[in-house]
Amino acid sequence: MSVLYPLKFRTIYKDKIWGGQKIRTYLHKDFGDLPNCGETWEISGVKSDVSVVNGGALEGQSLADLLEQYKDELVGKAVYARFGNIFPLLVKFIDANDDLSIQVHPDDELAKKRHNSFGKTEMWYVIEADPGSSLIAGFNQEVNEQVYVDKLNSGHLTDILNREDVQAGDVFFLPAGRVHTIGKGLLIAEIQQTSDITYRIYDFDRVDDKGQKRELHTEEALAAIDYKKYPEYKTQYEPKQNEAVHLVSCSYFTTNVLDYTEGVSKDYSSLDSFVIHVCLEGSYQIKYNGETYSVKMGDSILLPNSVNQIELTTTTGFKILESYIA
Repeated sequence: MSVLYPLKFRTIYKDKIWGGQKIRTYLHKDFGDLPNCGETWEISGVKSDVSVVNGGALEGQSLADLLEQYKDELVGKAVYARFGNIFPLLVKFIDANDDLSIQVHPDDELAKKRHNSFGKTEMWYVIEADPGSSLIAGFNQEVNEQVYVDKLNSGHLTDILNREDVQAGDVFFLPAGRVHTIGKGLLIAEIQQTSDITYRIYDFDRVDDKGQKRELHTEEALAAIDYKKYPEYKTQYEPKQNEAVHLVSCSYFTTNVLDYTEGVSKDYSSLDSFVIHVCLEGSYQIKYNGETYSVKMGDSILLPNSVNQIELTTTTGFKILESYIA
């Protein structure tokens, strides 16, 4: 019998120039003495910030150690064959108390060439939005590199960017190459490729606590940007209760939202992948192998590939993002 079980990890807290207090006040996660918390990294295989197991027989072991030890038992045969000893997804919560910089991420090819890294395709689920909140995703008109550079240099970049009003429950898929920023007042759950490469295009002329502007990556961004205009940037889906609702599918991850008022049994045995649960609302218990694991809002759980039949029970109801690699 496998020693693997539903895994929680110690949260990694990061203060940011644009971070706020909602990680503590809304998600009830204590970031201690930090002045703010812009991001939490919940499940991470990024070398500088590898997650460490919190609880159970594997307490204190790193995700990298587990992957090396358990290989496909942890992530699935196809996933292990593709990614080896690098865990392929990074799960975050993001609290934007101010606008993030306008930025873009490279795709796999460019990231491999420049940084020997994966690219960064990601998705956002909006957990909470202050009235009037918005974000930027993509362009609002057809542009090319020259038009983009002219607008950037003249200080009018936002004229050609697509700004969307946002409310809780909205979903955005952001393939590598899409110019974007999270706007002030948004609390977001993010599922992304394992990569920490960001090209900062414009930072609203902000300065840090030492009076320094943050570095921009103007030249690097040019080859990374997808200059096309797309008909729609927000993911359309119909919210339903007590069934899995599909949100996003790409070669890097598939994500569903499960909004349940009652318990449910889940059979993942047909998946050749780990599964991640990110709890957005409520609480539930995972029953597996005679044990019970409690999950509450703000928790992220990694279900190893070998943990494929579980029961979820609840008294409060719950809403979770369910992600895996198909």
